[in-house]
Amino acid sequence: MEFSIKTTLPEKQKTGCVVVGVFESRKLTDLAKSLDECSNGYLSDILKQGDMEGKAGSTLLLHHVPGVLAERVLLVGLGKASEFSEKAYLDAIHAALEAVRKTGAKDAYFCLTSTPVKDCDIEWNVYQAALAVKDGFYHFDKLKSSPEKKKDALKKIYLHASGKRVEEALLQGIAVAEGMKLAKDLGNLPGNVCTPTYLSTQALDIAKEYKLDSRILEKEDMQELGMGSLLSVTRGSVEPPKLIVLEYKGAAKSKKPVVLVGKGITFDTGGISLKPGADMDEMKYDMCGAASVLGTIRAAAQMKLKLNIVAIVPSCENMPSGSATKPGDIVTSMSGQTIEVLNTDAEGRLILCDALTYAEKYEPETVIDVATLTGACVIALGHVASGLYSNDEKLAAELIEAGEKARDRAWRMPLWDEYQEQLKSNFADMGNIGGRPAGSVTAACFLARFTKKYRWAHLDVAGTAYRSGRHKGSTGRPVPLLCRFLIERADRA
Repeated sequence: MEFSIKTTLPEKQKTGCVVVGVFESRKLTDLAKSLDECSNGYLSDILKQGDMEGKAGSTLLLHHVPGVLAERVLLVGLGKASEFSEKAYLDAIHAALEAVRKTGAKDAYFCLTSTPVKDCDIEWNVYQAALAVKDGFYHFDKLKSSPEKKKDALKKIYLHASGKRVEEALLQGIAVAEGMKLAKDLGNLPGNVCTPTYLSTQALDIAKEYKLDSRILEKEDMQELGMGSLLSVTRGSVEPPKLIVLEYKGAAKSKKPVVLVGKGITFDTGGISLKPGADMDEMKYDMCGAASVLGTIRAAAQMKLKLNIVAIVPSCENMPSGSATKPGDIVTSMSGQTIEVLNTDAEGRLILCDALTYAEKYEPETVIDVATLTGACVIALGHVASGLYSNDEKLAAELIEAGEKARDRAWRMPLWDEYQEQLKSNFADMGNIGGRPAGSVTAACFLARFTKKYRWAHLDVAGTAYRSGRHKGSTGRPVPLLCRFLIERADRA
């Protein structure tokens, strides 16, 4: 899909379809009025006949409108003008795209981007339109024997916008969308394809394309570093573990990096603490944290952000076998702290804690880990917001704001010392679980024990990284949140 910015009046743009908005009740937006005047009231007459009220998400396709160069005019309902918010805008973009794709139009001129959205600027409109369109075209059928051969006629979209930074906003939206696509593709691959080795080869491809520094640590490297916690998870699998490291250097060497750590369990059976069989196929998504981190650093490199960024991905399988770690086993982490493994299905924190200790070597300005960590977070927040934990108030506020701007929200959760009591062990420095109460909180409290040397935040994306049911698939979240956080950081640099 090609995108470009235009400032041409809609009636003067020769295109397969021009898209304008209509508010309730039958109130034309400014650019729709321009079309109406040019066509001697043609649009007004159609509306007066009751063909459209302007209800949110409704569409009306018109052909050969007098005085208009476009082959078609698509009217898109925007709802009440007083309630035209971020969600209503995005719903309108999605509705417009769906309607245009049903036509034979080869290109389209979206004038919705110039419709003011409450508390948003034109750059936001353009950025989100690019994301929404790219997302609308996403499908995953590469493993089907006969992929769907239907091809969209639509190849190019013009966005009506003017301003100093609209071109930059468009390029950023495209980069983030492509980072999301990478994350979704990796997440949607099955565990027999997307193994730790496969994940590492994909990371090396990113490094080659964008000239990033890269390093893949093998099992022997991890043993030498004392990563006993990470290695305890992989003991039951024949697939070799990998610790993937990518470095993007967009700022001076003296600038401390932002480190992103992504949980990369490419399949999680639960180990000896075996999960129920129902829906276990969805445990291929347990590497969505890793996928989002790789998608984010790719997007950052494509945007050429003036930041230093390090991506660290601990990756392995969690499988049951005669050599697998057992409940009650005690392992020693890279930090030297000992852990009683009370439940082998609480494995994400066991690989993350060693990766978080490894992050210390980069003397980071900030560390953010991303993980499909706990089912408890899904119970707490559902599938709308990711859980956010942090040991730094300013960092937490930055991430919350980035999530709001990106429409990829996170919700702050407590990280109080009182919860640490639940991790006490009679036989080791800590247990890897704290019981059923506040399961997402105690998981974060566990990770906090390994992050005392830097500013840190943890995103539990168990409820947001993928969907179940009829629309099963990876969402690409929280790539938008992370990218917005990095963009804002780069703008302040």
